[in-house]
Amino acid sequence: MSEHAYHAYAQGLHLLEREHPHAAAVALERARDLEPEQGSIRESLGRAYFRSGRFGEASREFERAVEIDPVNDYAHFGLGLCLARRGERAAARGHLKLAVAMRPGVDHYTRALTQVSGD
Repeated sequence: MSEHAYHAYAQGLHLLEREHPHAAAVALERARDLEPEQGSIRESLGRAYFRSGRFGEASREFERAVEIDPVNDYAHFGLGLCLARRGERAAARGHLKLAVAMRPGVDHYTRALTQVSGD
């Protein structure tokens, strides 16, 4: 990752940690534009979009993160949440099952899968 992309990525993560998802998205968009094939950037941008209520954009970023890095459990989790919001329950369950299988001890993954499976 280039120095400029890394700086923008780090800034975006810092803003996400401080609950500033709109500002984080701006920084992470810069990072994505510099390094479009970095799954970690795409996943983080997806989180920023999701927390900003920009669910369509979040879904696209999580989907791209999964394409780049198929074993990114959080990208599968985020994509599952986005799909569930759109009513695509079967697809959501698939991604949430993968997230749980990759990280069985993560409670919020399991809760999300239970909610999508039980409704």
